[in-house]
Amino acid sequence: MLDGGERLRIIDALVTVISGAYCHLPQKRAAYALDPVQALHLLRSRVAELSEGEFHLALTSIVLGLRDAHTRYSGPRAGQGAVATLPFLVEQYGSHDDPVFVVSKVAAPQLIRDPKFTAGVVLESWNSIPFARAVDLYSDRETGGRPDARRARALESLTFRALEGGPPPDEMLVDIGYRILPAETRREVRIPWRVVHPARADTSQRPGSRASRYIAADQAAEVVRRAKKMMFSGSVWQAERSGVAVARDKGWIKTWFQDALAARVIKDKTQGELGYLRIWSFDVDDDDAFIAEVIRLLDLLPETGLIVDLRGNPGGLIWAAERLLQLFTPNTVTPARFSVLATPLMRALARSPFNRMEFEAWLPSLEAAIATGEAYSQPLPLTDPAWCNDVGQRYSGPVACVVDPNTYSAGDLFAAGFVDNEIGPLICVGEGSGAGGANVWTHYDLREALVGTPFELEGLPADVGYTVAIRRALRSGAADGMPIEDLGVPGIPYEMTLDDLLHENRGLIAFCAGFLAGIPRTVLKVEVNGDTVAVTTSGLDELETYADGRPFEAVRKVGDGTWELPRPHARIIEFVGRRNGEICQRRKVGS
Repeated sequence: MLDGGERLRIIDALVTVISGAYCHLPQKRAAYALDPVQALHLLRSRVAELSEGEFHLALTSIVLGLRDAHTRYSGPRAGQGAVATLPFLVEQYGSHDDPVFVVSKVAAPQLIRDPKFTAGVVLESWNSIPFARAVDLYSDRETGGRPDARRARALESLTFRALEGGPPPDEMLVDIGYRILPAETRREVRIPWRVVHPARADTSQRPGSRASRYIAADQAAEVVRRAKKMMFSGSVWQAERSGVAVARDKGWIKTWFQDALAARVIKDKTQGELGYLRIWSFDVDDDDAFIAEVIRLLDLLPETGLIVDLRGNPGGLIWAAERLLQLFTPNTVTPARFSVLATPLMRALARSPFNRMEFEAWLPSLEAAIATGEAYSQPLPLTDPAWCNDVGQRYSGPVACVVDPNTYSAGDLFAAGFVDNEIGPLICVGEGSGAGGANVWTHYDLREALVGTPFELEGLPADVGYTVAIRRALRSGAADGMPIEDLGVPGIPYEMTLDDLLHENRGLIAFCAGFLAGIPRTVLKVEVNGDTVAVTTSGLDELETYADGRPFEAVRKVGDGTWELPRPHARIIEFVGRRNGEICQRRKVGS
């Protein structure tokens, strides 16, 4: 039980953080006509009247009202890392106006006790509420700036609900009405909630590591993702706990990053073999190792075309998401930029000698805002642009990316970079990506950064915590300066079908393959052989060679074939292939 002083300490900390550091505060006030700071002050005035549960529920409601999955409050009774689950997965197909909700997977039939309740049944009611109406009702409790994003998260929360940062289910049992196709028989089943505790993967981000302040993730969604994996991919889960490289199923390529990555060769009726790269999460601690593993997987996939699938990706390490883009394009990649609120708190944080290396670049614009009245600092990248181009293009073929409203945070950053750097078509199941545009910090991160400033934060009572969006993401390219928060990244819409849900997304894959077929294919392969370099080209008409950034020889006219060239004596050799004057391929080779 918290005493009165502890309750006031929690409220005062949240007032300080939301008013002084929460990067989306002006946008949320404008979008939702709310004032979370005033709501916290009002809660402070009546804190003695509330029970323990009422107090934490009131705080949770205020923070959830921001519709921001980065910014959450977790009370002492919150189940850290725990997920309330029902043993099946619900997915939606069809249009928004006429959705159909289908059970796509069943984890443990013995827990359901109804042999007729299997993959493929259509859900009609939820505790006697029409199912579509139940989704709409739950969406009002969910984060997300767009209605479709809130509905997508509500649909997930009907069967998987993280207990940290949100309220638990109200009911202990759920009555579900369903139909069996094609006979149209209607039945009802009652299923109890159960709680699971999925541990994090060995490759995931570790608190206190060099990457811990460069995270963009919905931690609640990440825990839910792990719970799904534990329930529906049990063999992969067990292999992961044993520390061995595994493949998810027959046809998938083995990988040490199987919690974050999966890759396989797929076959399309019209395009033949294509590569398929599934990025489940960017929750990794070592971006260099992650990039190296993706390169290894790409080398094992056909270069006729690639589908990069980020649906349901809850985010993770910003560096991993933004550095990955360079593998798919000959263009120089420009990362997103981030700004902070121009408040006395953020100025004090940036002035602190303990934060000088991390915030020095933002300090001049924060100081200038005192006179100019700017609400935000100058936007600057969190991922060094040089890092975003240090490896270069590694995949020759055309690339399409797939996202949905549950593609969030670092997933949003990848989607934005994919579009803004003109890498390929972005396919959206829904109106766009999930619309999470920020770098998220924990209470520990912020408290540590404010040590020695006038805004030092006191420690919170045991097991109480929060996360906060501290640096606001802005897009580059044609959408330069546009925020990602609440908007997401729109693309080419696609409506899922029942065939997709029950047969490994084959309609979606055919849809993506159609776009890949329309992109001209070029090839550039480089093989170093002692003092010479064998360069294979296809679909290109000019080849440029650079040694440590300087031209090595005159532009060479090429066609389809292999060319043996002298090897420049340089640390980095770069080959650039053009077609009709446009750069189509680029390769970097180290000494």
